[in-house]
Parts: sequence; structure tokens; C-alpha cells
Amino acid sequence: MQCLINQIKLIKSRIFLILDRIAKLSSRFFAGRFYIRIWIISLLVFVPLNPGIAAVQEVQSSAKDSAVIILSAPSSIKKFLVKYLRFPSEPFADAAAEEIFLYRAQKEIRDLLVTEGYFSPSISVLQQVRDDVAIPEIKIDPGVLTRVGNVLITFQGEVAREDGKYQGRIEQLRATWPLKAGLPFRSSEWEKAKAALLSDVTQEEFAAAHIVSSKATVNPDNARADLSIIIDSGPVFYLGEIQITGLERFDSALITNLAPFKTGDVYRRDVLHLYQITLQKGPQFSSVSVSVTPDVAQHRSVPVQVMLTEALSQRFAFGAGYSSNNGARGEINYRNHDFLDRAWNLTSMLRLEQKRQTFFAGIDTLPDQNNVNYSLGASLQMTDIENLKTIEEKVGITRNYQTQKIQMHLGLNWHHESKKPAGAINQINEALVLDWRWRRQVVDDPINIRRGDVTELRIGGGSQMFLSDQDFLRTYARHQTWWPVGSQDVFFLRAEIGYTFAASRFGIPQEYLFRAGGIHSLRGYDFKGIGVQEGNAVVGGLVMVTGTAEYTHWLTQQWGVAAFADIGGAEDRWQRIHPFLGYGAGIRWRSPAGPIALDLARGHETGSLRVHFSMAVAF
Repeated sequence: MQCLINQIKLIKSRIFLILDRIAKLSSRFFAGRFYIRIWIISLLVFVPLNPGIAAVQEVQSSAKDSAVIILSAPSSIKKFLVKYLRFPSEPFADAAAEEIFLYRAQKEIRDLLVTEGYFSPSISVLQQVRDDVAIPEIKIDPGVLTRVGNVLITFQGEVAREDGKYQGRIEQLRATWPLKAGLPFRSSEWEKAKAALLSDVTQEEFAAAHIVSSKATVNPDNARADLSIIIDSGPVFYLGEIQITGLERFDSALITNLAPFKTGDVYRRDVLHLYQITLQKGPQFSSVSVSVTPDVAQHRSVPVQVMLTEALSQRFAFGAGYSSNNGARGEINYRNHDFLDRAWNLTSMLRLEQKRQTFFAGIDTLPDQNNVNYSLGASLQMTDIENLKTIEEKVGITRNYQTQKIQMHLGLNWHHESKKPAGAINQINEALVLDWRWRRQVVDDPINIRRGDVTELRIGGGSQMFLSDQDFLRTYARHQTWWPVGSQDVFFLRAEIGYTFAASRFGIPQEYLFRAGGIHSLRGYDFKGIGVQEGNAVVGGLVMVTGTAEYTHWLTQQWGVAAFADIGGAEDRWQRIHPFLGYGAGIRWRSPAGPIALDLARGHETGSLRVHFSMAVAF
């Protein structure tokens, strides 16, 4: 056979050599593409017309792969066994070594098949002769797959009290048991089902629940497995005092004020998990663990154990990034998480972007038991966007309220703005603004949202009676919703509307007017490129409305593609609004910080194409 293979290889090489010479000669008289075409034709025509070569090579490869052991079994079983068994790659040293391996392999194969629900497999060892060499063959008939028969789940302890208080919960636990009658019985699925059941019981109230006994009775003759499991819930647990370990610089009130429960509340694992996440988000700690010890003797008031490690109180950070809205960016941050030795947060930032430069400094107090804290801040910002240059100075104080779903801010801010539109009159605008913001977020995953809603409302205004150049009231609303489609895809809708009640836009800082365009607005148009024309500049108007529809199809867990359409506009009056339409497609990547988008959008009104990209890299 080896001689035949060598002759075929020789014939094949000579034919390709002739084709190569023909192609080179023809390239002297025809375009270079003819030479490439000759090669493509030779590959497409010559290879399929020689199935014998492929067949001989496949036989040779097969013989090489199974030169020591041949495994004969259904494809799914063979794939499973190859994954967990190690077969020899070199010939056995002697007959004794071969016999020991075959004995051990049969035992391990039988044990592995049991875990997959095959309790009566037929395993035999034969001898195949190839090229005058005897090769052992392990032949496997897995038999009939064992399936689940009767399932008996019994509860005892407080959850099984005679008055039936928890009967609904028991029925739900039984209904959600995954190993239903008739399904294949596998050891791994049996263990997972028991762990999931116990986890569901200990999720709420019964912190000390445990499995008293579990049994899978297998009848190989009937290929059936009857399952039984007994769960003892133990007593109902109630949360007691908070015991803190690892606190050195900060007061314990920093920990206790953030607790989402009161002493005497019923134990719930998700509440403790939420408490841990809340503490972990605080900049004062580098690690946090919240748990209880399920000691039945303490079930009436089980201590909540908080173990933490304090972080460094002062940090410097440097960052760089790029956004198609404002261009390249570099920034420096300084934070002190124990300002004035009171665990207040001092934050300062210098950010330099191509279209915007910002300096900010602020102090945040700690939240109290009502989730309320206060912020004091000052900023200086310079922008040069769409031929409009602004220099804004702002000082303000804000009362903040925040829970897992709701954020609410009430602030008093003083603005001083120097406005310089190209080709128009420069202005100085001042305003003392009382500003209220409310945001509600209910989503399945804050980083990678597939289902949920985010709603935001904002109302703010100033009066000439209180240090403002103009009487105005700004109102704004925004809603975003995500719907899952199938197992991976997502459909997204966004709508926003704004209206500033005022006699004129003059005398009002740009923050309280409206422009559209760019990322999160109207793709296909410049950032804040849609508004009111003032000289050669685009400035904010009194009214604005925009909307987005976007569909994302995830090709893998990390990469996806999206198609979208944006519509809207901004002006001084509703009657003057001309709807601008933008549409296109893009690529999505799920980064650890959330999806990053690269979009190519076309502005329907201008016909121009724009790339919109947002990415930030910290170092």
C-alpha cells in the first residue's frame, strides 16, 4: 500500500508541474489573472477527480491514529470516552502490559458509562489484523439508556408544619425539580438537581436546611431509576446584630447605615448578597464578605458577619480614551476616600478632550440610614463644538437619594457661562438653578442588559428674581427599554423629549437648552450638530425630541452585529422642528465594562457617512 501511495504522489506532483508551466507560459500573452485562474481550475478540477488519493490518505491516517488501540462504539459514546480516557500512543512493551491496560480500560469504561445512565453495557475485546499486525479492538454496546422513574421529594422540619403555611412553597419546589420522570438519568444531573433543590430551600428563611438522605434506586433490567430525597428545613432564621471584622480607620456606622435590613427581619440570602454588593461598591473597601453561620441554636437572632479589607484612602489614576463625540481624551484623577477623617469622598479630575476640557472637584458625604447623602462640587469646562465656544463655571450643592432601583437628586447650582458663537454676538449668561432629577432602573444585568427599562426625568429652572438673567423652566424625559429576542438577540427602543419654557433662549446657559446629534442621539450627524443656527454656529434650542430603534444579533457570547435607525431634531419652536433621520449598522463587543459599539451611520438629510465609536482604556 505504501508503494501505491508513493506512486500516486509522484503522478500528482508531475501533473501540477505541467499545469504550472502552462500557466507561466500563458501569462506572457494574457493578464496575470489568467495565471491565477489556471491554478484555481487545477485545484477545483484535479483534486475532486482523484477521490482515490483522498481515500488512500484517509485510510493511512486512520491506520496511523488507531495503530495501538481500536475503539468501536456509537459516535456520541466514543466522543465521551475519548474525552475522559487516555489511550496509549506508543505500542505496548509486551503482552502483559497490553493485558493490564485492556483490563483497566474495560473497568473504567464501565464506570464512565454508568455516570451517563448506561448500567448494562456490553464490552468485549477482539483482535484485528492490519498489515500482519494484531491490534486489540474494544467493542462497546452501551445498552439501553436508563431513564428516571418515580420521584419522591419529602420535606421535614419547620417547612412541613401542620398548618400548611409553606405548602405553596413546597409545591413550587417540587414543580421546579428538573429530573422529571422519563428523562435520561445521569449522575451529574442527579447531583446538580439535589444541589439546586437545597439552594432553593436555603434561599429564604431556612438557612440551616440540609439533605437528610438521597437515594437513586436503579433497575438495570427495566432501565429505570427511582429517585427519593428527604430535606430537613430546620427552623426559620431571623437576622441579628451586625458583627464587623477588619474595620480600622472608619466608624462602624459606615457599615451599619448601608444595611438593607433591620434586626429581626427574616433571613434572605439575596438581601445579604445585595448588602455585600453595596459595601463592595464603596471606595473605602477593597474586599467585602457578608454571611451568616447557620447555627440552629441562634436561629432567632443569627449574627450577620461582615468581613472586609480597607482600601488605601488616597488614589491617583490616569486614563486615556477616544470617543467620536469629543475625540481623543486624556485625564488625571485624584481621590481621597477618608477626607477630613470622616470617610467623605474627595474627587478631583482634569480631563482634556479635543472638543472639551473639564476640571472638577467635589466632596460626597456618607449615606445615612435613609440612603441620603450630600454633594458639594465646583467645575470649569471649556468646549468648542460646531463653531460654538463656551467657558462655563459652576458651583453647586446636591441632596442625593439612592436605592438599588431609584436615584433622586435635588440640587442648587450657580452657572456663569461665556458663549462665543462664530459669526454672532458673544454673550455672558448667568443663572441660579434649582434642579431635580429622578431615575429608575430595572434591568436584568447592569453591564449587559437583555431585559429591562430605564426612565429618567429632570426639571430645573431659574428666575430673574434670584441671580438669573432669564426666567426659564427646563423639562426633560427619557425612556429606554430592552426586549430579549430568542436566546441571544436584543431589541432596543429609546425616546427622549425636552422643552424649556422661556420667552427666548438668550440668557439661558447651554446646559438647559437642547442640541442633538452623535452617539446616544442621532448617529450619522456630528455631535451636537443639530440645533439652532446662530451666525455660523449651532447653539441649543428650546425644544428637542429624538428616538432610536436598534436590533442586536449576538453571533457569539462576545461578538454581535446591530442595525439601527435614529430620528429627531432640536429647534426653538415645535413648529420649526425638521426630523433628521440616521440609520446604519455596527459591531458590538461585550467588554468587561459593558458593550463597546463601532457603528457606520448614514445621515439621510446630508447623505454623508460617519463612524461612531466609543472606547476608553485606563492605565
